[in-house]
Amino acid sequence: MENVGFVGLGVMGQPMALNLARAGTPLVVWNRTPGRSEPLRAAGAAVAASSVEVFERADDIVFLMLADDTAMDAVLGRGTADFAARVAGHTVVHMGTTSADYSAGLQDDIRAVGGRYVEAPVSGSRVPAEQGKLVGMLAGDTDAVAAVRPLLAPVCQETFGCGEVPGALLMKFSVNLFLITLVTGLAEAFHFADRHGLDQRLLRDVLDAGPMASSVSRVKGPKLVTRDFTVQAAAADVLKNNRLIAEAAREAGLASPLLDVCHALYGETVARGHGGEDMVAVLHALEARTAGAAAGDARTHPMEDQG
Repeated sequence: MENVGFVGLGVMGQPMALNLARAGTPLVVWNRTPGRSEPLRAAGAAVAASSVEVFERADDIVFLMLADDTAMDAVLGRGTADFAARVAGHTVVHMGTTSADYSAGLQDDIRAVGGRYVEAPVSGSRVPAEQGKLVGMLAGDTDAVAAVRPLLAPVCQETFGCGEVPGALLMKFSVNLFLITLVTGLAEAFHFADRHGLDQRLLRDVLDAGPMASSVSRVKGPKLVTRDFTVQAAAADVLKNNRLIAEAAREAGLASPLLDVCHALYGETVARGHGGEDMVAVLHALEARTAGAAAGDARTHPMEDQG
């Protein structure tokens, strides 16, 4: 097999890369924080000294699982004289989450210097990443997507073709819109039950037994019961994704009232210092609003303003 590059070994990237390495994919990896590479070294991957070395040693495909467009541009050398030499002859696979406009522009730039480009964002958090049960969405030239898709078998339980760039990112935005509103609603339900003196474990059991149960509620419900905010999907990342989805909605002239409420709540969550906690930490924002209501803060009673 050809050497495959992988850059970005964060909460999601590290387990994804580990699944590739354990499946026998000859990986060359790099991460800005070197210690994150050590589990990959133990799994048989080669650890590069720099992101430049990853591109030098990868025969074709390089996966990028990076935080944002700034990190992407830095790794690619975009906007510098090094960009063309780095990406020419390579297929760059963008697995993170950026704006759709950024992705479309990046594809144009990569194509212009003789490279290929595939969007491959995933749906799922840290646990599905560890289990190799993410859902992948792919967009790009048909031949490039066909080359990348088989490599994702150890990472994704299923992959879906989403047409041309930025179709995969827009599909992920659609999925994440549902996820964000779902988890926020779940947190509010547990907050409601708690403040009415109900047994939250009983609420969890009732939900698990009913038609609204899902893999999300079965993972997030117990975290809310025990106030376990250990990160699976960080609140700060959810806020970033929420912002990107809201911007895409505004650009298309779409109403997104539920998303906008969630945007405000996650903004409050991060502002209160909980950005590094799991997305169920939105509970803190709900509790703060309840405390504000108890103190007579009229802003927490929007319905009263309509009287």
